[in-house]
Amino acid sequence: MMVYFVGAGPGDPELLTRKAERLLRQAAVCIYAGSLVNPDILTLLPPDAERHDSAAMTLEETVAVMRDAAKRGLATVRLHSGEPALYGAIREQMNALDQYGISYEVVPGISAFQAAAAALKAELTAPEVSQTVILTRTAGRTPMPEKEDLALLAASCSTLCIYLSTHKIDEVCATLSPFYGPDCPVAVVYHASWPDQQILKGTLADIPQQAAQAGLRKTALIVVGHALGRDIPVSKLYDAGFSHEYRNATTP
Repeated sequence: MMVYFVGAGPGDPELLTRKAERLLRQAAVCIYAGSLVNPDILTLLPPDAERHDSAAMTLEETVAVMRDAAKRGLATVRLHSGEPALYGAIREQMNALDQYGISYEVVPGISAFQAAAAALKAELTAPEVSQTVILTRTAGRTPMPEKEDLALLAASCSTLCIYLSTHKIDEVCATLSPFYGPDCPVAVVYHASWPDQQILKGTLADIPQQAAQAGLRKTALIVVGHALGRDIPVSKLYDAGFSHEYRNATTP
C-alpha cells in the first residue's frame, strides 16, 4: 500500500489541492504535524481514520506507524504543512521507506511564501527591481551552510522570503539594512491564510519594533525586498509596443 506525503498548504483548507483532499478523504491512517497543520483540515479524514500527531514523535516512531499501516494494507497520508519539499524533513522518511521497500508518492502543496504574497496583495518579482526570489532561513539548532549566510544572499538584493526566523528579526534586519537600505519594505505575515492571520508592514528600520509589540516570534514569514513597493516600473508584457510570439506590436 502506498504512503502519500501530502502538502497541507499554508492553513486554509480551501487551498488544498484536489488530490490532497481526495487522499485525505480516503485515508485509513494519517500522521500529521499537529503544531503546524490547521485542525480544520483533519475534519476531511474519515471518522474512523487512525490519527497520529507527529509533533511528539521521533523519526523512528513515525516510520514504525507507516510500516505497520503498510503491513495491514492501509492507505496512509503523511500530512506536512505547506509544501513538503521546503523544510519538510521528508528525505529521511523516504530513505527509511526505501529501506523497507514501502512505496510512496509526494503530493505538492501551496507554501507559506505564496500565501503570504497573496495576503499582501504583492508580486514578489518586479521589472528592473527584482527578478529573483530566495527562500531561506536563519541558523538555529539547524546550522546554515557557510555559503548561504544571510549577508551573502542579501548581496543580490533579491526578494527574500525568510522562514523560521521571526524570533531573530532584529538580527535579520540589522544584517540586511546595509544591502537593502533601512527604508526597504518588509512584511511579517503570521499564520498566512488562517482565520487569525496577522500582517505587519513596515521597513527594515521599524519592523522589529512592530513584531515585538505584536508578540510575533514564530509561525510567521518575513518578506523583504523593494519588489514589495508599488512605485516600480511597469512590466513590458502588456505594453502595446512590446511584441512577442502571440501579439504583434501596435503603432500608437
